Amino acid sequence: MMLVFVLRHTVKTDTMAPPCGGERPLWPTPTVNQCQSNMATRWGICSAGKISNDFTVALKTLPPGDHQVVAVAARKLENAQEFAKKHSIPRAYGGYEALARDPDIDVVYIGVIHPYHLSTCLLFMNAKKNVLCEKPLAMNAKEAKQILASAKENDVFFMEAVWTRFFPASVEIRRLLAQGEIGEVKMVRSEFGVPLHHVPRAIQKELGGGTMLDLGIYCLQLTCMVYNGEKPESIHAMGTCLETGVDDTEVVTLKFSNNRMAVFTSSSDIELLNDAVIVGTKGAIRIPEHMWCPTSLVVNGKETKYPVPEPYLPLNFINSTGMRYEAEEVRQCLLKGLKESAVMSHADSLLLAELEDEVRRQMGVVYSQDSQ
Repeated sequence: MMLVFVLRHTVKTDTMAPPCGGERPLWPTPTVNQCQSNMATRWGICSAGKISNDFTVALKTLPPGDHQVVAVAARKLENAQEFAKKHSIPRAYGGYEALARDPDIDVVYIGVIHPYHLSTCLLFMNAKKNVLCEKPLAMNAKEAKQILASAKENDVFFMEAVWTRFFPASVEIRRLLAQGEIGEVKMVRSEFGVPLHHVPRAIQKELGGGTMLDLGIYCLQLTCMVYNGEKPESIHAMGTCLETGVDDTEVVTLKFSNNRMAVFTSSSDIELLNDAVIVGTKGAIRIPEHMWCPTSLVVNGKETKYPVPEPYLPLNFINSTGMRYEAEEVRQCLLKGLKESAVMSHADSLLLAELEDEVRRQMGVVYSQDSQ
């Protein structure tokens, strides 16, 4: 890897800067100095697991003058060193505290399993680090509120890594909806199901197992995106649970104002079609298979493809180089001095967490964190 010497950029705190990605232009356009920088955003990677591998590979598809991974931390030093060698990362730490103390980090990517999101987010934000944390944000809405409150108290940027929202296909969906291409949306249907019973993380309660937080969140976030962050008037969930006490398969129906509906199915037991459809009064948008990492759209029968870059190393999950788009969103937000993204805002994350809680309540899934 070619090493590029970079200086730490100064993050401005001008609250009049526009939202990232050019969406929802609520404020005046900033000056060129606010939006442009020749200095790379310096990433620290928290956890040396599979998702962190793919995120790091995705970063390498972006210009090295814009994004640099300068350090990785794992619970065991040897794991961090192995990860660093694999990805040509200059520094490796045994323990997350050392990464939090590193003065050369602009933003930390958190890829630990979700029962540890709260503690690691608080660790880095209390160290005044900007944070991109994997989904789901937390085990419940109570933890989510703690994380979001800490981001505000420490005056740092924070975003839940709902990567789907930043794919070019998702950007196009929002454009089509904003311009009324399919009229008024009346129904959103989506599904995400893959056999995961062989994966302990997916079925063990103490590891944060359960379909809603792992798979269903993708369907739920799509619904929330299409309906522009509106809270549903009602929600009904039914399904099956495993002997471990976590949800296995669920069908969830949501009703919004003006008789607009959504329904999704998620399962860690069976392979579903894994597509989605947004139906309006003048047409429909279909997201083919892999709706959580979309690379094509079918709009009123016409298909357009949005391929993601090829990886330079093998990936653990399909289309993972698509995480480049959320990484670039983070960079643009930092350059503009923003503390959250307009595309995946703090309010968006809190709504997701609250709806996830309600689905679990109706399914009878209770984590130890719910009573803390």
